[in-house]
Amino acid sequence: MVYKKVTLIGRSTEGFDAAADDAVDRAQATLENVHWVEVDELGVEIETAGEREYQAEVTVAFELAGDEV
Repeated sequence: MVYKKVTLIGRSTEGFDAAADDAVDRAQATLENVHWVEVDELGVEIETAGEREYQAEVTVAFELAGDEV
C-alpha cells in the first residue's frame, strides 16, 4: 500500500471542531480511500472576517489506487 498526504484548511464561524470537520468532510467527498487525518495547526481570522473565522489546517492521508505489490 502506498499513501499520499495533502494539506487542507477547513473554516467555520462555529469553532475549531467544526473547522476540522469542514476539512474532513471535503476530503471524504473528493478523495477516495481516506484513512486518517492529522490536525496540524489552529488559527482564528479576525482582521478581514466579518465575525471570527476558526481555521484548522489538517493533513489528510489516503491510499493511492493501483495494484498491490
